[in-house]
Amino acid sequence: MTSTTPAHTQPAPIVACTISRDVQNFDLLIEDMETLLGEGWGDLGFGEALAFLAQPDAEGLEFVALAMDEEDEEQLALLSEVIQAAKLRDIRVILIAEDVTPAALHQLLRGGADEFVPYPLPEGELATAVDRVRRMAQAPDPAAQQPGRDGVKLRGGGDGVLIAVQGMAGGCGATTLSVNLAWELATVSKENAPRVCLIDLGLQYGSVATYLDLPRREAVLELLSDMESMDGDSFGQALVTYEDKLQVLTSPADVVPLDMLSAEDVKALLDVAREYFDFVIVDMPTTLVQWTDTVLFESQVWFSVVELDMRSAQNTIRLKRLMQSEDMPFEKLRFALNRGPKFTDLQGKSRVKRMAESLGIDLGLQFPDGGRVVTQACDHGQPLAVQAAKNPLRKEIAKLAAELHAIGASEAEAA
Repeated sequence: MTSTTPAHTQPAPIVACTISRDVQNFDLLIEDMETLLGEGWGDLGFGEALAFLAQPDAEGLEFVALAMDEEDEEQLALLSEVIQAAKLRDIRVILIAEDVTPAALHQLLRGGADEFVPYPLPEGELATAVDRVRRMAQAPDPAAQQPGRDGVKLRGGGDGVLIAVQGMAGGCGATTLSVNLAWELATVSKENAPRVCLIDLGLQYGSVATYLDLPRREAVLELLSDMESMDGDSFGQALVTYEDKLQVLTSPADVVPLDMLSAEDVKALLDVAREYFDFVIVDMPTTLVQWTDTVLFESQVWFSVVELDMRSAQNTIRLKRLMQSEDMPFEKLRFALNRGPKFTDLQGKSRVKRMAESLGIDLGLQFPDGGRVVTQACDHGQPLAVQAAKNPLRKEIAKLAAELHAIGASEAEAA
């Protein structure tokens, strides 16, 4: 005779926990956790979390969601301890933050948090973050497993030339110059091409990845969040390769504070890059930050891209006044005029001459207007040499790359 008594149902295993001062303050988080995990999650306070994470039972957790708001910033030291305790158990940490200062977020991300999601939670964002941390757990070091695709194996012994590019106004073509100059240098010689690295320091809205159709890897934020432990291996894992010839450090996938990096952090980053590459191209943000002068003093060449308009002229005057008041080497800047007048445009050439004289700068380096094809190449994620090799702008950038390569080769021979 078969029994009709229902079998005892085992409770769902706990695979995740929320950690907060009071989880009831994060009702959307509760709803999303229930949707994702059903009853397979628990809730802990900050103090309880430290005690629980020290127990063997914590080994079954896949991740914890650390939720905080502005009132919890006074307990950053405790929250950092919680993150460290989770990392010791190899438990991924998703940081849920509401009205928290960038400095606090920076400290916790540097302390080991794997993902950041703002609160109120955007629809589906927690599920996406959970999916990412689960993939991290399944493949904790993809760069080591597949160095050809997810990381770059570097060889040292270099003493790279550092070239910085900054626009004097938004949209004047500085990133276009950075990307195409880097590609021209990487392909300047078929037999002995230099090793070239392109670094996007436009941490918030950098578009180098867009212009080359490259993924923005999580390893970039991990690298920038823990610069103290950076070495050649971690730097190489954050790089992505374009066409097996150009190595690129893209901007992070998420918007981060420009002061996330200190001047010391930027110098360390540049030192590592120059150790492994012959040319390092840095695409600078238009905004002046605390580490702008670090890049200026470290660079051998600094291209300031301007246009024949009032914005560029006024911003150049402001920059010149600032640098001279701070005894900074304004003469180190090499101004490049983008979208310059055509050969037969005598009136335009006269305007260029008057602009250079009034600003006290040299505008000998001029790039022609490449037209709509330049925008199309950027949208398609290809350098001009690939998209439109005969474009006049591409030809001028190729000439500049050949000039820089020749100078670098001659200095190497002399040394």
